[in-house]
Amino acid sequence: MKIICTFLALAFISITAVAADAAKPNIVLIYADDLGLDGVSCYGADKHQTPNIDKLAASGTRFTTCYAAPLCGPSRCLLMTGRYAFRTGGITNGSWRNGGPGAKSADEPSVARLLKQSGYATAQAGKWRQVGETPRDWGFDEYVTDPTAGGWFWKDSYEKNGEQVNAGKDAYNPDIIHAFSIDFITRNKEKPFFLYYAMHLVHGPILRTPDTKEGGDLYEDNIRYMDKQVGGIVAEIEKLGLREKTLIIFSADNGTALSYPSTIGGRMLNGKKASMLEGGSRVPYIASWPGVTPAGKVSNDIISIADQLPTFVDLAGGKLPEGVKIDGISHAPQLRGEKGTPREWAYVQLGKNWFVREQGWKMNEANELFDMSDAPFVEKPVAAAEDTEASKAARTRLTAVLAELNPAAGKTDGGDGKKPGKKKKKGKAQ
Repeated sequence: MKIICTFLALAFISITAVAADAAKPNIVLIYADDLGLDGVSCYGADKHQTPNIDKLAASGTRFTTCYAAPLCGPSRCLLMTGRYAFRTGGITNGSWRNGGPGAKSADEPSVARLLKQSGYATAQAGKWRQVGETPRDWGFDEYVTDPTAGGWFWKDSYEKNGEQVNAGKDAYNPDIIHAFSIDFITRNKEKPFFLYYAMHLVHGPILRTPDTKEGGDLYEDNIRYMDKQVGGIVAEIEKLGLREKTLIIFSADNGTALSYPSTIGGRMLNGKKASMLEGGSRVPYIASWPGVTPAGKVSNDIISIADQLPTFVDLAGGKLPEGVKIDGISHAPQLRGEKGTPREWAYVQLGKNWFVREQGWKMNEANELFDMSDAPFVEKPVAAAEDTEASKAARTRLTAVLAELNPAAGKTDGGDGKKPGKKKKKGKAQ
């Protein structure tokens, strides 16, 4: 009898574990490089067509107001840790070099490690170098990446799980990354997985793609190839019968590319990559999980790239680490079509500059207030002497937010955003 009871108990535990895994969605995070709102047609881009990304948006929820950092490295650190730059030291692209204060895997939470604790297989594919260390140090079971910080296209080698691999003379790295991603999904189809697909497209240099025809627009070719690869990931997940078990998120690491701004409705966005203007950090954010995420919905809720860590942990049924301040806020309820607890504001930092942004208003590190009612096209400064009741109330609210955050007491930057260092002032940042 004892043996039978033990067998039944083990069977129950096994069935319970399988049921728990079945309730956890696979998570595929597709992160484009240097892509603002003006590069995606479902956000109103006049010039560029992205039919596969548009289809993804139609099958899920498109968020209109998402903020990354204005540069690759700080944005990816924000994604990985769920913590603001002044806490981690992930403040510029150079933060991990020359003794800078860049985040270290041993000191910070990691979205990959937290998902591994919830039973997920984890993989990173594509751009990585500006985060520091290796993807494995940050909790990824396997990875494919490269030794450069920028675009990595027609090259003869790449790095896989710490080993240099000869790719041959005519290798197109985005295809290598894509093939690795498909293989990872296929091998892990029976259990929950997390794939961080960090595209190099559409970062410069803007080179030909395998689909480029003579005389074509190279930048548009790159946009279309990026879109094609997004469609390829979705198609493979559908082919494996995993679509209703998989949350796919499409976003980007910073706003409009420096050399390729475009228009939305005939108007140019205010600012580009590396600037503290709206166009520098406002990015697309699309979430699709058929049967769970409302299809065709457009949400104006404010989203921060810091929110991905707590959102994914929430969906995985995991726990956030204790004793560390997580700045991200889970929007898992919104992904399920519920109201949730939307952000009141987003915080954005690059080096010694920062701002806090709520619906309609923005305040920067100099306590300058901006009317954002016509954003992302216009940011209108509002002098204190010209305050209306609305702007005065916003000034009070945002001043209080910045005072509580106190970024200047944390890890900031010594000057131009290229020479990281630790700057101490009165007060203490968590």
